[in-house]
Amino acid sequence: MTVRSKRPSLTSQERSKFLDSLAQSSNVTKSAEDAEIRVSDAYKARRKDPEFARQWLAALSEGYVHLEMEVLRRLREGDLQTEGSDKYDFANAIRLLSAHRDNAARAQAEERNVSAAEVRASIGRKVDAIREQLRSERQRADISESKIT
Repeated sequence: MTVRSKRPSLTSQERSKFLDSLAQSSNVTKSAEDAEIRVSDAYKARRKDPEFARQWLAALSEGYVHLEMEVLRRLREGDLQTEGSDKYDFANAIRLLSAHRDNAARAQAEERNVSAAEVRASIGRKVDAIREQLRSERQRADISESKIT
């Protein structure tokens, strides 16, 4: 990876690459690597440019929605394995969703022009529904396993 030397600001192409990656991964370090910039330069640009800060928050919100939809899809379809045949880490996904709930709520509130509290409550209901579905899946698996033995 080639990381450019320190400059006062990021180019529009670097910002775009960074934000696109952030929307997919929700990972600042990975996004900086993808855009071939320093993490510190990304944070500096966010501090200095309110529009970039808003776009950053929107990208994180989009990443949050991607993760939420992935968890729901896996639960609905019973897709409990990763491509490498490892068990999908639902507990970690739920922790990430919970940890980023406030950022997602703030970004969604800005987009919809509603209060962050309303969006936070909506997200809380979704996370609770995912947890309940996960509990149900575990109970079904336990019942199936007990019938076999």
